[in-house]
Amino acid sequence: MLHLTKPLQNQSAAGASGSTVTTLLSLLPGLALAGGIAASAMAFRALTGIQALSPLILSIVIGMLIGNLRRPPVACRPGIGFSMKRLLRLGIILLGLQITLAQLVSLGLPGLAVVTVTLTVTFAAVTLAGRLLGVDRGLTGLIAAGTSVCGASAVIAANAVVRGRDEDVTYAVACVTIFGSFSMLLFPLLMLPLHLDAVAYGLWSGATIHEVAQVVAATFQAGDVAGQYGTIAKLARVMLLAPLVLTLALTLFRARSTGSAKTGATPFPWFVLGFLAMVGLNSSVALPPALVQDAGLLGTFLLSCGLAAMGLQTHMKQLAAEGLRPLALGAFGWLFISGFGYLMVRLAGF
Repeated sequence: MLHLTKPLQNQSAAGASGSTVTTLLSLLPGLALAGGIAASAMAFRALTGIQALSPLILSIVIGMLIGNLRRPPVACRPGIGFSMKRLLRLGIILLGLQITLAQLVSLGLPGLAVVTVTLTVTFAAVTLAGRLLGVDRGLTGLIAAGTSVCGASAVIAANAVVRGRDEDVTYAVACVTIFGSFSMLLFPLLMLPLHLDAVAYGLWSGATIHEVAQVVAATFQAGDVAGQYGTIAKLARVMLLAPLVLTLALTLFRARSTGSAKTGATPFPWFVLGFLAMVGLNSSVALPPALVQDAGLLGTFLLSCGLAAMGLQTHMKQLAAEGLRPLALGAFGWLFISGFGYLMVRLAGF
């Protein structure tokens, strides 16, 4: 009997191993396509030297161009799906290594209050405006997250609990990209008319502009002090991404129950705990700067892969079907966070 069991166990192990290899091989075409797009986007920014060109945005644009000109082969679908789910979440986790608690503390209580209150009130205002405009609930949540927190990264993270369609994610990313770019171009021109010194301007920009790259581009034009305050304020918003996603999972987008049965159950965003763990690690251990930099590049690459995959699956006709109301919602969010953030900076005494 013993002699019969061992061959069966060996066959079972061999079968499991063969299945794993087959699964990995099925992912390769899609991973190669998404990875190639992401690498091209990162290389383009490096070659041009234009730091405001986010690889995340470039990746989704390139993916959409390719996907609309010619749909990816069926063989690419498993890898594209893997990129949209697993790689995106791993990229969010690695984002935590770019933040330390000491950076947040350096803003001081007034600065942290500006960032936190602006984020919270903006999210609530955009959510309410979305209802009044009749915008789909999921798309409203994504635009609200992207506007109030940190652009494309927040849209990606929030979608883990919002569970919007690929078109919703793409539309939300487009909104935060367009209006964040407006801020990047206009804010430097408003510094003097609004009577903002370097600290106040950096804090205002970091608390209101959508993407990290856009904040860097807008604030360092006003000098190193403005750039440093802008970057730290922006990282504080990124840190608040974790509690926002957890709150969404437990409140607005929690599982709905019908009697004893649950419908539309929202999965718990475990990757957020990984994000917080990386923040804790980076705050408690002096990690080598080269390691942190490499982790940042890897995180950007993984996020770009996911957005490239999303772009490949998004078609312009489906985006056009959303209409102009979501765009109006994005415009409202942009104007609201810009104005309310400025008011908060003034009330805080900056």
